[in-house]
Amino acid sequence: NKPLWIIIAFCGKVTSCTVVFQWEEISGVDENYIPIRTYQVCRVMEPNQNNWLRTNWIARGTAQRIFVEMKFTLRDCNSIPGVLGICKETFNLYYFETDSGTGRGIKESQYLKIDTIAADESFTQGDLGERVMKLNTEVREIGPLLKKGFYLAFQDVGACIALVSVRVYYKKCWPIIENLAVFPDTVTGSEFSSLVEVRGTCVTDAEEEADNLPKMHCSAEGEWLVPIGKCICKSGFQQKGDECEACGRGFYKSWSQDLQCARCPAHSHTEREGSSRCECEDGYYRAFTDRPSVPCTRPPSAPQNLIYNINQTTVSLEWSPPADNGGRDDVTYRINCKRCSWEQGECMPCGNSISFIPQQSGLVETYVTVTDLLAHANYTFEVEAVNGVSDLSRTQRLFAAVTITTSQAAPSQVTGVLKDRVQQRNVNLSWKEPEHPNGVITEYEIKYYEKNIKERTYSTVKTTSTSVTIYNLKPGSAYIFQIRAFTAAGYGNYSPRLEVLTLEEATGKTTAASTEQNPVIIIAVVAVAGTIILVFMVFGFIIGRRYGIVGHTTAAPSHLSESLFPHSLPVKLPGTRTYIDPETYEDPNRAVHQFAKELDASCIKIERVIGAGEFGEVCSGRLKLPGKRDTAVAIKTLKVGFTEKQRRDFLCEASIMGQFDYPNVVHLEGVVTRGKPIMIVIEYMENGALDSFLRKHDGQFTIIQLVGMLRGIAAGMRYLADMGYVHRDLAARNILVNSNLVCKVSDFGLSRILEDDPEAVYTATGGKIPVRWTAPEAIQFRKFTSASDVWSYGIVMWEVMSYGERPYWDMSNQDVIKAIDEGYRLPAPMDCPPGLHQLMLDCWQQERNERPKFDQIVGILDKMIRNPNTLKVPLGSCSRPINPLLDQNTPDFTSFRCVGDWLEAIKMERYKDNFTAAGYSTLESVARMTIEDVMSLGITLVGHQKKIMSSIQTMRAQMLHLHGTGIQV
Repeated sequence: NKPLWIIIAFCGKVTSCTVVFQWEEISGVDENYIPIRTYQVCRVMEPNQNNWLRTNWIARGTAQRIFVEMKFTLRDCNSIPGVLGICKETFNLYYFETDSGTGRGIKESQYLKIDTIAADESFTQGDLGERVMKLNTEVREIGPLLKKGFYLAFQDVGACIALVSVRVYYKKCWPIIENLAVFPDTVTGSEFSSLVEVRGTCVTDAEEEADNLPKMHCSAEGEWLVPIGKCICKSGFQQKGDECEACGRGFYKSWSQDLQCARCPAHSHTEREGSSRCECEDGYYRAFTDRPSVPCTRPPSAPQNLIYNINQTTVSLEWSPPADNGGRDDVTYRINCKRCSWEQGECMPCGNSISFIPQQSGLVETYVTVTDLLAHANYTFEVEAVNGVSDLSRTQRLFAAVTITTSQAAPSQVTGVLKDRVQQRNVNLSWKEPEHPNGVITEYEIKYYEKNIKERTYSTVKTTSTSVTIYNLKPGSAYIFQIRAFTAAGYGNYSPRLEVLTLEEATGKTTAASTEQNPVIIIAVVAVAGTIILVFMVFGFIIGRRYGIVGHTTAAPSHLSESLFPHSLPVKLPGTRTYIDPETYEDPNRAVHQFAKELDASCIKIERVIGAGEFGEVCSGRLKLPGKRDTAVAIKTLKVGFTEKQRRDFLCEASIMGQFDYPNVVHLEGVVTRGKPIMIVIEYMENGALDSFLRKHDGQFTIIQLVGMLRGIAAGMRYLADMGYVHRDLAARNILVNSNLVCKVSDFGLSRILEDDPEAVYTATGGKIPVRWTAPEAIQFRKFTSASDVWSYGIVMWEVMSYGERPYWDMSNQDVIKAIDEGYRLPAPMDCPPGLHQLMLDCWQQERNERPKFDQIVGILDKMIRNPNTLKVPLGSCSRPINPLLDQNTPDFTSFRCVGDWLEAIKMERYKDNFTAAGYSTLESVARMTIEDVMSLGITLVGHQKKIMSSIQTMRAQMLHLHGTGIQV
């Protein structure tokens, strides 16, 4: 707690008071008989007391919520003789915000009241100056504060009081180091439930983890909550406590994700601290793809036992692996070929004219075949073993070499065969000499056969030239021709096949065999394709008729967003499935695992805190299941130090939610019960709770969109009712909204007991219930049924149509119970269609059997959506129906003497000066006001505008109904 101001300052009279008596500064003793100075006042014998004591100007700094701790004593009025009924046993605490500390000219009416302070203990005997005082301590909260500073003021209206001390302070989260991130001194938020998100700063020699930034949240009580993300020590540093220390000599850390420094691998070293990798020793290397943790290695030695075999112009080489592979397993081989001349012995690379089988380099096996060598030529072959660091080595390469001489070889393959002329019975062919004749070509052999006859039945023709004419062929037949050359070393390989089609005998027309087409086949293919297309058209038409795609138009308006009604098509509700109460299980863990899927905590990534729940924090994050895309989820966590009962109650919600599967009920993804923290994972609803979402977007939706939201809620409740489940806490705060404005029922954990709900009140039978949303029979007799959920749904309708306004406004819970029992019902919100308000009134029938069922409610809303004209508010009519039962507790506006009395009655007295300055001095002039007139007075809060206009409309109706003044409505 950070103190702002401690000592009280006496500042004299307040000039705006009519009768003022000063507080007196008097010495006294406390409970331990220690002398103290106090401010006292005890003017109980004189009427009309109005004594003020004000502090100096207090600068608020960065604080937004301020706490005032007061220690005081107060005398019992009954112990003071001669008091004539004017004695008080309380005093008032006020404050006034300002940007400067002038302190002058502040009127009494400008101070805002914080609270009336009463004593827990008062004394009854002795004189105030002689009595040993029993101190009372009271703390009050102010906020949110917006200006630079403020004054505190204490008003006595006739009490005998001694103000001993006042301590003014604010709360903050103190600096902390968490996960190697520094979180600074942080002032708490402006609201009691607010969480201030703080980004951490990594400590020296640390860095943020990728996609996992360090964050924490400062709670309203000055406590750090839910660390998210972390920092990690940079490469070359390791974590030691809350710091990062450098790796010592001989150690390294190559990656920040590694936890600890490691000793340098073999054949490497480091001479400095904070190293991210170790350097290799001389003669040793590390490949570019090697990790820093891999030992340094060296090139292999030369291959062993190289042998060869020559077959004319083909050479086969074979060898053994090197004796030393350099410490690596990636040894391969490459062959270097050189051709050496006979005359001078000079050698040059062989070039691309020869072939290596399977390849020249990157060989894994220890053999290779070299072909297409020249005949009678000298060749040198070098076989080199290489590994991942061979190209890094600066030492001489090691290899095994062999020199060979080729002998006479057959000619190479004939290429470039052409058909010069094709006739009915003969074909003329020509070709080029082989690229490598390897001697003198003495003849060529031509092999040919009919294409449709097996190759083994063929004919040959020989010639010494590079052209030939083949006779005695069949007209209109396809023939295959191949040619090879012959030298003293033998025949070479045949040329590639050449297909030739002789001319038809009848027409002499040349037709390429490869392009002939059969018309019968073409007709068959077209017929089959047409049949397939026809089948698809018929099938598509049937599907379209069934689902309304073809020949059907919806009755809903064309401008209505489809995403708002994803469930607008008929949905088959389950008829046999029934809700099972988890409390019926002897072992609650069995219920959890029967209805909820157990998730691996490693599949869940928490990203940020979005709120605080009953049992712990509520976070948003991502769920990545194996084989599926990651999805956004909300995560409810169970706080540390939970009891077994808290654990059972926490997981009970998952046991309930896991039984539901419907588009308008929040979907349970699974639970984590075998790790810490224990988590419930549900689908993520981007727009949060419905009540706050509506307040944030006040007036921004059309009536049809609001009705769409109500339809979704009713559909979800219909599903729950059909399963036999009673929600018990249906309210807009328990409806979640996604990015498509789809509303889903949620919060099943609080549907049985609501001990921490601020809207709840104790009942005679124990437990708490949300009075403003609960049916009368449930309040009086704790009779919860689907009909009581219908009553609550009517309140939700009112919340939606009023954009999240608080039901029954500032009425107390007891006043709400009494008003409902006497027949009062909430009036129609501003611009609410009469049909919707009538549906609300039907939901609020005193007899629960007369209330509509959820199935009927869905049907009514569907009709409204299909016929939007029923949702229009008639022009010139009041925004809500005049109903004597509805309005019997509404104030009689004719009984008010002035505009100020009326504003006080509707708790809008803060705008008295606004109305007076604008000339609205009578209720008749107020009754003629429009919403534009209200806005022109400087009333900017939409909720206040609606409340004033609703009261003005009721005032008009009363004046017309009771007095007939002729005011135009």
